[in-house]
Amino acid sequence: MQTVNIHEAKTHLSRLVEQAAKGEPFVIARAGKPLVKVMALDSPSAGQTRRLGFLTGEISIPEDFDALGSQEIEHLFGGEG
Repeated sequence: MQTVNIHEAKTHLSRLVEQAAKGEPFVIARAGKPLVKVMALDSPSAGQTRRLGFLTGEISIPEDFDALGSQEIEHLFGGEG
């Protein structure tokens, strides 16, 4: 992965953004110390992906889920429950 200093990033921002958009992320550094990573938003490694269904069959939700604790809640708010 390419690392550029802030001055170089300012000077070549358009080119660097184009590279990142094509899937070539880069790091911006100050005095040689990495500060930020620039990458395309639709990149799978950008943390935007969601693993749907990865707990299928592992957990279950009771049928009365919406009513759980309703009597206690009613009592706490002054109801007759």
